[in-house]
Amino acid sequence: MKRTFIYLIIIASLAASCGNSKEFDATGNFESTEIIVSSEAVGKLITLNVNEGDLVKQDSVIGYVDSTQLFFQKERIIKSIDAVGAKMSDIPLQTASIKQQIKNLEIERHRAENLVSKNVGNQKQLDEINYQIEVLNKQLAAGVNTMSKANISISKERESLLSQIEVLNDQLSKTKIKSPISGTIITKYIQAGELLTIGKPIFKIADINEMILRVYLSADVMTKVKIGQNVKVFVDFGDERKEYVGVISWISPKAEFTPKTIQTKDERENLVYAAKVIVKNDGFIKIGMFGEIQI
Repeated sequence: MKRTFIYLIIIASLAASCGNSKEFDATGNFESTEIIVSSEAVGKLITLNVNEGDLVKQDSVIGYVDSTQLFFQKERIIKSIDAVGAKMSDIPLQTASIKQQIKNLEIERHRAENLVSKNVGNQKQLDEINYQIEVLNKQLAAGVNTMSKANISISKERESLLSQIEVLNDQLSKTKIKSPISGTIITKYIQAGELLTIGKPIFKIADINEMILRVYLSADVMTKVKIGQNVKVFVDFGDERKEYVGVISWISPKAEFTPKTIQTKDERENLVYAAKVIVKNDGFIKIGMFGEIQI
């Protein structure tokens, strides 16, 4: 009886182990979307108010690069814009006097024409008035033409300076170090006081709200899945085993040799298909953790 009981235990254990070996359809490790944020400005790093492990929100300003020289350069250009603007000719104001002279002469001409028509006026006086009006109109046209050309040249100079302001504003905006995504600071590459150049890494951030489980599917499992399909995801936390809902977001179109670190459902499988499963993180899943999926 005792021997029979022992046999039953062994058989049950073997059955359990066989069952466990078929519990998963694919396995892999968790990854996350990681971004290395590099400097877009040149200068000394004034502040970087984050540490490794800190949570930051998208577009939050977490540091500053020294922008003193850019600020002074912008101020100089603003003063130049004001000075250039002062050179602009106010054509209506500048021509008001000569226009008034022409208007007065036109009144005199009208009066002289009436007198001449009645044979009581002086034709020579009327001709003189017409000549003066003609001269003044030519002076007015020449003056307007000269001032207009000067204003166009000044406007172009002003537009060039305004373009420089736009460039400086862009450069100044890049002295603010922002987080491109909401996530956790994984690595901090530089400290306040160090010199930055364009392209120098500042920090690495990872989006751990959604984790990516990279798994490898055997040919048999491959026929049962598609992109967008929900799967069960299992993760061991010591003695506790948690279940999550995952969504297949990508499947490789090409097979590859099974990585040595990966366990497949059928250990005889030499070729597998890489796939990514998106899993909402409850805060417990960490980068590099092992996970299993069931279709």
